[in-house]
Amino acid sequence: MAYLDTGEVQTANRKFIKKAMKFPMLESEHEHDLAKRWASNRDEAALHELTQSHLRLVIAMASKLKNYGLSVADLVQEGNIGLMQAAERFDPDRGVRFSTYAGWWIRASMQDFILRNWSIVRTGTTAAQKSLFFNLRRLRAKIRDNGPHMKQSTRDYVARELGVRAEDVIQMEGRLSGGDSSLNAQIGNGEDGQTTEWQDLLVCDRSLPDEAVASRLDRQKNQILLQDLLGQLSARERIILQARQMNETSRTLEDLGKELSLSKERVRQVEHEALKKLRHMLVSREEGAFLKQEYQSGLSA
Repeated sequence: MAYLDTGEVQTANRKFIKKAMKFPMLESEHEHDLAKRWASNRDEAALHELTQSHLRLVIAMASKLKNYGLSVADLVQEGNIGLMQAAERFDPDRGVRFSTYAGWWIRASMQDFILRNWSIVRTGTTAAQKSLFFNLRRLRAKIRDNGPHMKQSTRDYVARELGVRAEDVIQMEGRLSGGDSSLNAQIGNGEDGQTTEWQDLLVCDRSLPDEAVASRLDRQKNQILLQDLLGQLSARERIILQARQMNETSRTLEDLGKELSLSKERVRQVEHEALKKLRHMLVSREEGAFLKQEYQSGLSA
């Protein structure tokens, strides 16, 4: 497979841009006719003329976004995808110029491409994060805050201007201030003379295997204990406790009262009494287990 060198690529890009700028801009009536022919009859000739006349819009927007470290050619390609999406979704009967509608799709396509490729770590997924990524530096420059760290007044200003939380501003500031680093980057030698890498200093926050097993066994034991204690309650008490305390969505006192033919106050009283019984049985069982353990310890001594 033959590859183009950098000079050939730049020459091809210049030719494309020069050719794109030669396509004539459309009059409103002719643009509407082309959009109508494509939307109604899938006229590909109309689609080509409509999109080719707006390639200059793609190029202009790519030039504005070129400072994010990606090539203009790649941005233009992504913008062309957005342009085609706009042509597919455009409704000519809305009374809006195609350039106005397509501009949003072109910019969105380029911005998504920048966010996917600016860092190996996903920079932004929410609307607030995307807004901060593309506007934070501009707003800082607007109020001449050019220091290594933003002032608190600047964070508050950015949050107000973009309608985001101050916490989001702080997080995005941290993401933009540092570049990507390899976990295998060497940071020095250990006491044994071996090279230390960043990944050697990472701490796993998951439970140790023995802790995970002990936790699972404790949950199983507690579930068995709870079922045993519930079995000592009346059927009405179990129904109310399970509906009020043991489901993800708690049922209302009124709803349970209608089902059990009780007043809301009586349901509340039954629930309170059942919880009191459970606590008493649990304390009695724990005390009994403690006394049994103490007795066994005394025998072994």
